Amino acid sequence: MAITRDDVLSALSTVAVDDGATTLPGSGRLSQVVIDGGNRVMFSISIDPSEAERFEPVRREAEGRVLAIPGVSSVLASLTSERGPNTPGPGAPRSPGPAPVPPRQGNSLPGVRHIVAVASGKGGVGKSTTACNLALALRAQGLKVGLLDADIYGPSVPKLLGLSGKPRVIEGRVLEPMQAFGLKAMSIGFLIEPESAMIWRGPMVQSAITQMLRDVAWGDLDILVVDMPPGTGDAQLTMAQATPLSGAVIVSTPQDLALIDARRGVTMFRKVSVPILGVIENMATFICPHCGTASAIFGHGGARQEAERLEVPFLGEIPLTMAIRETSDAGRPVVATDPDGPQAKIYRAIADKLWAGLNGAPAGRAAPKIVIE
Repeated sequence: MAITRDDVLSALSTVAVDDGATTLPGSGRLSQVVIDGGNRVMFSISIDPSEAERFEPVRREAEGRVLAIPGVSSVLASLTSERGPNTPGPGAPRSPGPAPVPPRQGNSLPGVRHIVAVASGKGGVGKSTTACNLALALRAQGLKVGLLDADIYGPSVPKLLGLSGKPRVIEGRVLEPMQAFGLKAMSIGFLIEPESAMIWRGPMVQSAITQMLRDVAWGDLDILVVDMPPGTGDAQLTMAQATPLSGAVIVSTPQDLALIDARRGVTMFRKVSVPILGVIENMATFICPHCGTASAIFGHGGARQEAERLEVPFLGEIPLTMAIRETSDAGRPVVATDPDGPQAKIYRAIADKLWAGLNGAPAGRAAPKIVIE
């Protein structure tokens, strides 16, 4: 028997909040309830950051009440806050306009030296393929590397790494990352059915990303590469503000349409004080598989020029080749399967520049806390 939203709300109606004056569903603090696969339930509770300690027992009680519903296999309940510490809490009147960016604070991810976001202003520029091969190129340097697929709406890492199945639960809610080609990997794609549509609002996206960061046994890593979703929305702000990012890498194709959105990505990270580690021009030229001729079908050099204009490092150009496309589709990334080939050498050169840039940046940067759990 499938679990319904009414079943969940009924269970949560026994959870009292605000000194017992009201129930959780009636408090205005409860997010959209998401039921995935018929038996996995997810929701979040909106709080002010100052209420985190007081609401942790409420979160645990809510999680337990829903888990007791017959047929429910797992529950993810999170405390979330989208405001700074000096702004009104839930139910308080809000002033118009965006809230100011809070100061960077928070704790590093235990055991992880650097967290680097690989981002793009728009989809379709090959960001996920770049993130995957970049992680493998860093691994080829002898580094301990993890790859987090934070693209909640379009997870690609399971396909790119040829991984399937679900991660093992070690204890409580802690998951063991999947492994391929020497990488530790985690993706929402491991936790849902392959054809499931992720019809989630912002708080649920924030909760899922936070869980994949905090509730995964990453162990000791030199670098965790994060494949970001395209754009500058809730998921990007969660990573930028709630995660101790060492910096961000922007991926773009050369044409003006892509560069316009890449600029927005740079602007977003700068507004939340995340360093831009560099820009990569992907699909810089098309290499004909028959004659080897290079054609600039998307233009050429646009990302390099944009990096110079923005005064950020230019990390390199990656061509559009059949080899990269075919190995990505087959779940056998080119850096892992043809490490001495021309494409792998390009990724390794970019990884060298990135790692050199990180060595000059402080590890474990603090970040503003917008998700509290």
